[in-house]
Amino acid sequence: MTFSDMMNIGLMQGFAGLSLFSVLLLMGLGLAIIFGQMGVINMAHGEFMTIGAYTIFAISHLTESFAPNLMGAYFPFAIAVAFVVAFVVGWGVEWAFIRHLYKRPLDTLLATWGLSLGMQQIFRSTFGPKEVSPTLPDWLMGSWAPAEGLDIPLNGLFVMALSVFVTCGVLIALYKSRWGLRVRATVANRTMANATGINTKRTDRLTFAIGCGIAGVAGAAFTTIGSTGPTSGSLYIVDAFLVVTFGGAASLLGTVVSAFGIAQTQSVTEFFMSGSNAKVLTLSAIVVILMLRPQGLFASKVRR
Repeated sequence: MTFSDMMNIGLMQGFAGLSLFSVLLLMGLGLAIIFGQMGVINMAHGEFMTIGAYTIFAISHLTESFAPNLMGAYFPFAIAVAFVVAFVVGWGVEWAFIRHLYKRPLDTLLATWGLSLGMQQIFRSTFGPKEVSPTLPDWLMGSWAPAEGLDIPLNGLFVMALSVFVTCGVLIALYKSRWGLRVRATVANRTMANATGINTKRTDRLTFAIGCGIAGVAGAAFTTIGSTGPTSGSLYIVDAFLVVTFGGAASLLGTVVSAFGIAQTQSVTEFFMSGSNAKVLTLSAIVVILMLRPQGLFASKVRR
């Protein structure tokens, strides 16, 4: 094997890590808003990702059956619908369960874990136990070859572009919009925020729903690189929590950096060892770093 071949393999393995990074980043962003900003341990976050993935599958099936001439254009619309569906379900979950459990982290963990099991059963009853995949438009198929022997999948490029777009949107919304101002005021000092006229209960509900909506977008991105089953989301929940805690709770910059580090470490080590050993090595490295720096990579200074 020549040096050029090794270089191409390394670049493709690194790009595979970027695809995983994109999904982890989208999952981590939603969880960072819910867990980092609100302190809610949402064990059902992966199921909101699954909601987004199944929404893409359903719209793909409907488009293929009733409007096959729109197959080339349905995907961006389906991503927006995935966000809306996950947002609405998240709004309802916050109203029905989460609003009664604030400042009770163990109760939120148990309640959302039970919710995740119930949602998995709903998925199994609605879509069946087998994994399904949507029919992707032609422009997401194939690969881009910038050099001989180097093939970069187009779907991976799209997922990366989508994650950059969503990340920039979240940052702009958090620091430039009225919602973001209310969220930051509530996190900094909830009592003072209430005193200034901010409806913190409505802010909590909207924040939780937006976090769930972003998870739905992560599910839409996931459909381009993998098939969807009732338990697909639960496979990413541990990694999503690792991203948030490793980066530093309430730090969106930490979420981006930790998602990149975890995805690249796991992808590169998978080239030299089995997938399970690579995950164990990645987890061990994170545990050691958190032992030395428990607050994460980028700890936010928040007044309590």
